[in-house]
Amino acid sequence: MVYKKLYDVKKVNSIKELMQYAVEENGERDAFRYKSGKEIVSVTYNEFQKDTISLEVALNKLGVEGKHIAVIGENSYDWLTVYLSVLKSKSVLVPIDKELPLKDIINVLKHSESEVFFYSGRYEKHIREISNALPQVKYFIGFDKDEDESESNLSYKKFLNSGKEVFEKEGYEEPDIDTNAMKMIIYTSGTTGMSKGVMLTEHNLLSVAYGALRVTKIQKSCLSVLPYHHTYEAVAGIITEILNGTTICINDSLKNVARNLELFKPEHIYVVPAFAEMFYKKIWATAEKEGKAELLKKMIKVCDFLRLGNGARRKLLASVHKAFGGNLVEIVCGGAALRPEVGKFFNSIGIMFFNGYGITECSPLVSVNTPYLNDPVTVGLPLECCEVKLKDITDDGIGEICVKGDIVMLGYYKNEEKTKEVLEDGWFSTGDFGMITDKGQLVITGRKKNIIVLENGKNVYPEEIENYLVAIPYIQEVIVKPTVNEHGFNGNNLCAEVFLNAEKVQEFGDIDIKEKLKADINAVTEELPVYKKISEIEIRDTEFEKTTTNKIKR
Repeated sequence: MVYKKLYDVKKVNSIKELMQYAVEENGERDAFRYKSGKEIVSVTYNEFQKDTISLEVALNKLGVEGKHIAVIGENSYDWLTVYLSVLKSKSVLVPIDKELPLKDIINVLKHSESEVFFYSGRYEKHIREISNALPQVKYFIGFDKDEDESESNLSYKKFLNSGKEVFEKEGYEEPDIDTNAMKMIIYTSGTTGMSKGVMLTEHNLLSVAYGALRVTKIQKSCLSVLPYHHTYEAVAGIITEILNGTTICINDSLKNVARNLELFKPEHIYVVPAFAEMFYKKIWATAEKEGKAELLKKMIKVCDFLRLGNGARRKLLASVHKAFGGNLVEIVCGGAALRPEVGKFFNSIGIMFFNGYGITECSPLVSVNTPYLNDPVTVGLPLECCEVKLKDITDDGIGEICVKGDIVMLGYYKNEEKTKEVLEDGWFSTGDFGMITDKGQLVITGRKKNIIVLENGKNVYPEEIENYLVAIPYIQEVIVKPTVNEHGFNGNNLCAEVFLNAEKVQEFGDIDIKEKLKADINAVTEELPVYKKISEIEIRDTEFEKTTTNKIKR
């Protein structure tokens, strides 16, 4: 693994040191901007540090030092204040997926042994039920409560102010803690209750932040979109940005992403493939609607032929960039497989597009493309702080991806059996399959649990074929699955289950849409071998159920 260029980055050894460095270097710079009603609120790094310390003081007054503290709610400044406060303290943070049903929230609180529960207003109606089911939870602190309801059900605003008053009068010395001890328990997407809680340390989180900034220079303002309870946004989108001195603009709702891009005009953004695909299709749909699709294609060809720099491309294609606020120069994408065509398109219009790979158990970033070696077909080179190898390699050079190094979790909380299944001699078996190029870049082929084994013994990675199918403009979502033979087992054929874009389908008029689908699918998969061809099609009436990072639940 050889990097053409490595950037100088401050090495911090704890979250406490991270925040001290942020204040020293960028104290008066805006750390966060967010909407409150019709106003945009700005919070400097100095102000954020004061709020985090005040919250630490308030928690110490409760006598919960060293306990497990859970938080749930929409992306917000208050959520982030809890996040950084607990990471700096002797306590352990338990972020909870805001989309979980109530019974699973209760299960996570119980399994994680949380004693304090921070929550947003949408959960207010459930507090009594949670309290009755979990006497272990001693304090409930509501972000949207104006007044304390009881000695155990508190207003966050009043709670924070009480800590601020003590801090201003008496001061506070933040503790030094073991950075290799468990600091956060993340319950992975799709798990509930007694399932896997990934144990991460401060050292894990800071290794990702330092490693990412060493290989990829990011800008000084971003729009924070993805859910904070996932490590991708919580680490790459928050801790890494604080180390970089970035102004983080908080997106209030997924439905407002386009509006907030124009409002905050960020320079970079972290996305999952579903967002990148959505941006890509929206640009082309708009161009087609305005009769400018052919012009856009020609302009991109001219840019590529003349090898124009990103600045010149953005000027030439200013109308396209306006939809992103006009200042967006960088997109970092991770979380699932992505069509290389999408990444290449953004690079062609002057937005650097860096595809990466990660998994919660690796804090989460394992590899990423860089400005000096950027191939959207791959997910880049592994970070300096980790090693990657493949095991059980097939004749095609594909094997299960294994990772070792500073980013690998301690294990699964209270689950030694599952920990032993995936950790051996420090190597974590990811359950993802891939290959390594001659330049050392990682290529993801699919998830182990998604592999389709046909009756003829052939292995099919559905994600590979799905990447071909989503190139069809009117296919909004798709999964590839095996057909079922008369015995109820996988046969030798594949089925595409699709959800179509109704607006685009209407444009076709009175045609047999299934016959058109067959023709278009055959066209885009023409180069694939016979055993990877689609033989059946199912058209859905509704979207697929998804995780909170917008991945389809298979």
